[in-house]
Amino acid sequence: MVFGPRRSGKTTLLTTFLKTTRLKYRLDSGDNIRVQQILGSRDFPLIREYLEDRDLLVVDEAQEIPDIGKGLKIIVDLRPDLRVIATGSSSFDLARQIGEPLTGRKRTIILFPLSVPELKAGIGAFDLRERLDELLVFGTYPEVVRTRGRANKIRLLDELVQSYLFKDILAHERIKGSRAITDLVRLLAFQIGRQVSLNELAGKLKIDVKTVQRYLDLLEKSFVILPLAGFGRNLRKEIVTMKKYYFIDNGIRNAVLSRFTAPDMREDAGLLWESFVIVERMKKRFAKEIVANAYFWRTYDGQEIDLVEERNGTLHGYECKWSSPKKMKMPGAWMKTYPSASYEVIHRENALKFIG
Repeated sequence: MVFGPRRSGKTTLLTTFLKTTRLKYRLDSGDNIRVQQILGSRDFPLIREYLEDRDLLVVDEAQEIPDIGKGLKIIVDLRPDLRVIATGSSSFDLARQIGEPLTGRKRTIILFPLSVPELKAGIGAFDLRERLDELLVFGTYPEVVRTRGRANKIRLLDELVQSYLFKDILAHERIKGSRAITDLVRLLAFQIGRQVSLNELAGKLKIDVKTVQRYLDLLEKSFVILPLAGFGRNLRKEIVTMKKYYFIDNGIRNAVLSRFTAPDMREDAGLLWESFVIVERMKKRFAKEIVANAYFWRTYDGQEIDLVEERNGTLHGYECKWSSPKKMKMPGAWMKTYPSASYEVIHRENALKFIG
């Protein structure tokens, strides 16, 4: 199972792999009506004939196939020797359909936009550090990274937002219109790094809180946003009821707001850096299989830490600063409440080690 945002490189990854494999494969798309009919059916003889003499089945955009989970279960039962790769740009349909029928029989890979280690491998640590300003503004979608020229990057990001960002969400059976979704995304773009009140969002959008929660869940599962919950064990002082939301890609966030000025010319540079570090760290946890729970931490009197990771029962706090601070003290309440926890400031000079 390969999940990931549209235009993140899933098809490129597949075709590159298929050029090197010695397996006899069949490559099909879930958009193909005939493929939908075959894999969405329970016609054992038809499916057996479809897979005859093949070692590998590859289905791109598999979420388009009705009952694909049951279809793949039939395939696994019929041909336990067969290998299957299924990709999907939205996890809410594909994961739901495949999850239960293939419990214990699948492995899930998430392909995000390019990560810092991938960029470092391509251009080197020095040039990567030199291009941090650009990455904060235009993000790390493969096509955007390799495109030269500010105007061309903006055009590509606008196209991503207009043509691809909401495609899977709006195709979802229960989503009737796009206005509320697009307005919600715009509100979130203004509030990255800040605690979000569902009641406030519902009031501004003139929809109920349950609908807001459902839309946020769909945005998360279609790889538009990343939620971060509040951490706390002392409920009187620590804020744990609200979440923060970050965009999986800064370029998408800036395209939603049509803001592409350089970091040193904008007031939200610190928030862009915070978002970049938190999302890149999430990519690293996935890639390195680092088992950790991620949170933010804030008290009602305003003490806060941008990112808290709980690993093996130990707490690690990280504060993100775009400007390189000479020295920052650990928040007093954090030190007092969690004396065994660590604390580190992540800035431009040390970030590549943390997220690379």
